[in-house]
Amino acid sequence: MESKIAGALKLAYHPVALVWADEKPDDALQFKENTWGCVMWMFARVAKGKTVVFDRNTYGCVGGGVGLGFGNTYNLFPGSMECFYNFLSGGNEHHALGRKLAPAVKNFAGEEFAKTFLRGERFMKSSDHVRKFLELLPIVDIPNRYVIFKPLSAVDERERPVLISFVANPHQLSALTTLYYYEAETLENVIIAKGAACHQIGILPYREARSPNPRAVVGLTDLFARRSVRRMLGDDAMIFSVPFAQFVRMEGNVEGSFLREETWESLTRQMPPPG
Repeated sequence: MESKIAGALKLAYHPVALVWADEKPDDALQFKENTWGCVMWMFARVAKGKTVVFDRNTYGCVGGGVGLGFGNTYNLFPGSMECFYNFLSGGNEHHALGRKLAPAVKNFAGEEFAKTFLRGERFMKSSDHVRKFLELLPIVDIPNRYVIFKPLSAVDERERPVLISFVANPHQLSALTTLYYYEAETLENVIIAKGAACHQIGILPYREARSPNPRAVVGLTDLFARRSVRRMLGDDAMIFSVPFAQFVRMEGNVEGSFLREETWESLTRQMPPPG
């Protein structure tokens, strides 16, 4: 499946299609069962042309399991929910169970993660703030066995992706936002929602796909994820995710829009060529 948007924006990376399925592609990359990894590593590989697959045993980390739609896998975090609340805020070094679990965390996920487990990511002020965040998060257990990421160009015409995600620099992100609003009749159709990067390309736009007025979700505001993919995607990468029906609508609006006019074309002349 080809994209007019990708051509008009001169994207450096493939648009990424997210597909729910009960069969997996034979050539897909996949984490080993019960090993730690970041969903965004895999996403970046898809943006560069690979296909990847996840299931309920191969989602990399508990946040990735939640983000992809495999239920509340935060329950599987070492020390369960209480230690996760501490991990995302002030850390587990003052928590007896957390200190006890630190050596096992190091063996499973490495020394750096174990240090963060004790010190905390400090992305939220307190464990209570984390608890309230999770109460608002639209956690869902999808009805299919697999979540597949593939380049949009590899999507069969018979497939219907759930979402399409674009990797965009600031100019391209601005253009995607403008195109999303091209025929909108309201003012807040594009959001930056609180959450991990995998939430922003998974369950948050899943929620929008179920909404009568679906919004686009801007992603990669997660600082850990930005550090994880900066070598693969660069320092100016953001992600713009839309439900598939909205992608189709946007595609239909390329011709006749600002994307064929001088303002946009003058910006693209200053961008490096894709590739």
